[in-house]
Amino acid sequence: MKLEYNPFKIMLVTTALFLLAACGKKEETSTDEPEAKKEAAHEESGNKEVELNEAQYSSAGVVLGTFSPKNLSEVINANGYTKLPPQNQADVSVFVSGIIKSIAIIEGQSVRKGQVIATVESPEFTRIQQDYLTSKSNLEFLKLEFERQRVLSEEEVSAKKVFQKTKADYEIEKARYSSLSKQLQTMNINPNRGAVATVPVVAPISGSITEVNIKIGSTVSPGQALVNIVDNSQLHVDLLVYEKDLQKVKTGQNVRFVLTNQDNTEISGKIFSVGKAFENETKSVAVHADIENDKQQLIPGMYVNALIDVGANTVNALPVDAVVKAEGREFIFILEGVEQEGGHDAEKDHAHDDGHSHDETSSHDSEKDHSHDDGHAHKESGKSYHFQRIEVKTGTAQLGYVQITPLQQLPADAKIVTKGAYYIQSHLLKSEGGGGHDH
Repeated sequence: MKLEYNPFKIMLVTTALFLLAACGKKEETSTDEPEAKKEAAHEESGNKEVELNEAQYSSAGVVLGTFSPKNLSEVINANGYTKLPPQNQADVSVFVSGIIKSIAIIEGQSVRKGQVIATVESPEFTRIQQDYLTSKSNLEFLKLEFERQRVLSEEEVSAKKVFQKTKADYEIEKARYSSLSKQLQTMNINPNRGAVATVPVVAPISGSITEVNIKIGSTVSPGQALVNIVDNSQLHVDLLVYEKDLQKVKTGQNVRFVLTNQDNTEISGKIFSVGKAFENETKSVAVHADIENDKQQLIPGMYVNALIDVGANTVNALPVDAVVKAEGREFIFILEGVEQEGGHDAEKDHAHDDGHSHDETSSHDSEKDHSHDDGHAHKESGKSYHFQRIEVKTGTAQLGYVQITPLQQLPADAKIVTKGAYYIQSHLLKSEGGGGHDH
């Protein structure tokens, strides 16, 4: 049978096949498009998940926390130092020259007011006691003579001149007796006891011994500082505020400061006094702030950096160590959950011991052993910690804290990594770079 060649029919068939192929390709493209867009959006957000096993979590030293409300914008920066008022410092000295016989304290020791810290021996003590006893005896005689001459003068038996002389002698001796009594009291000598050559030196205030400037046998003299005592319970901070900021500073405002040469532990305080004159010919005024934290951890003379809150606007802030930078952006990590590992593997081990022959599972064991030798890091039995990296924007940074604005909604009870974020970030980079996958 002879076939007839028809060019028109061939063209129609070719066109139909082309249209069917195009429709199939379009349908395939439209099916994959949502998934591609989803992956692109996830990559664009920068959010990634990280998983640490229990050993890695411990090594990272992770500390979890949450946002802290901080006033980081309406503040005045100031520097200063910790200081003690003069009534909380004491230099212990003696009133007469002598020799140190004993020492009852060491540097750093706490003492109470009135506690004996040393003893001093001096012949001056016995001399003053002798003068006191002599004056006491003279005073008793002059008092009787004064009463006798007063009666005779009133009866005009003796001249008033004699009475006046007796009265003057009595008043002079009474003043001398009182002076000697005060001297003995100041030297901690009981005048009603027997004569002593050695007297105690007592602490004038309660506090801690900072310096001991004597030793056994040392010769001491009046005005010489034997021991220094400080009482840190009234420690405060002196801040230097410049003239341009002075009008904003008022008593009662809150102060936050950190120690320059210590860790970044934040200490709080409150202004109780603002100076009325410039300090040391500078354009700064001393602002005094009381310390509300435990003062016993501080000592006088520590330098501080401080923020004086002159406004009331607070922002969400985190420690600067909570923020990591990657790909030109800033991120924080939040804990998504903690899981107990090892349960699935334990079930597998039980199946291997249920009486089946090793021949039946030899192929499976071989594959399992091979999978464990693929060069990847595998978790050990224990807990696994799942973290998610969240992109944020940072703002003002002060005293180790930085303003944080998350670029997505976070749960109100989100547990944020405040310490150890750099370790988690490095673990993420290592996993992405093929240095080991966490299974």
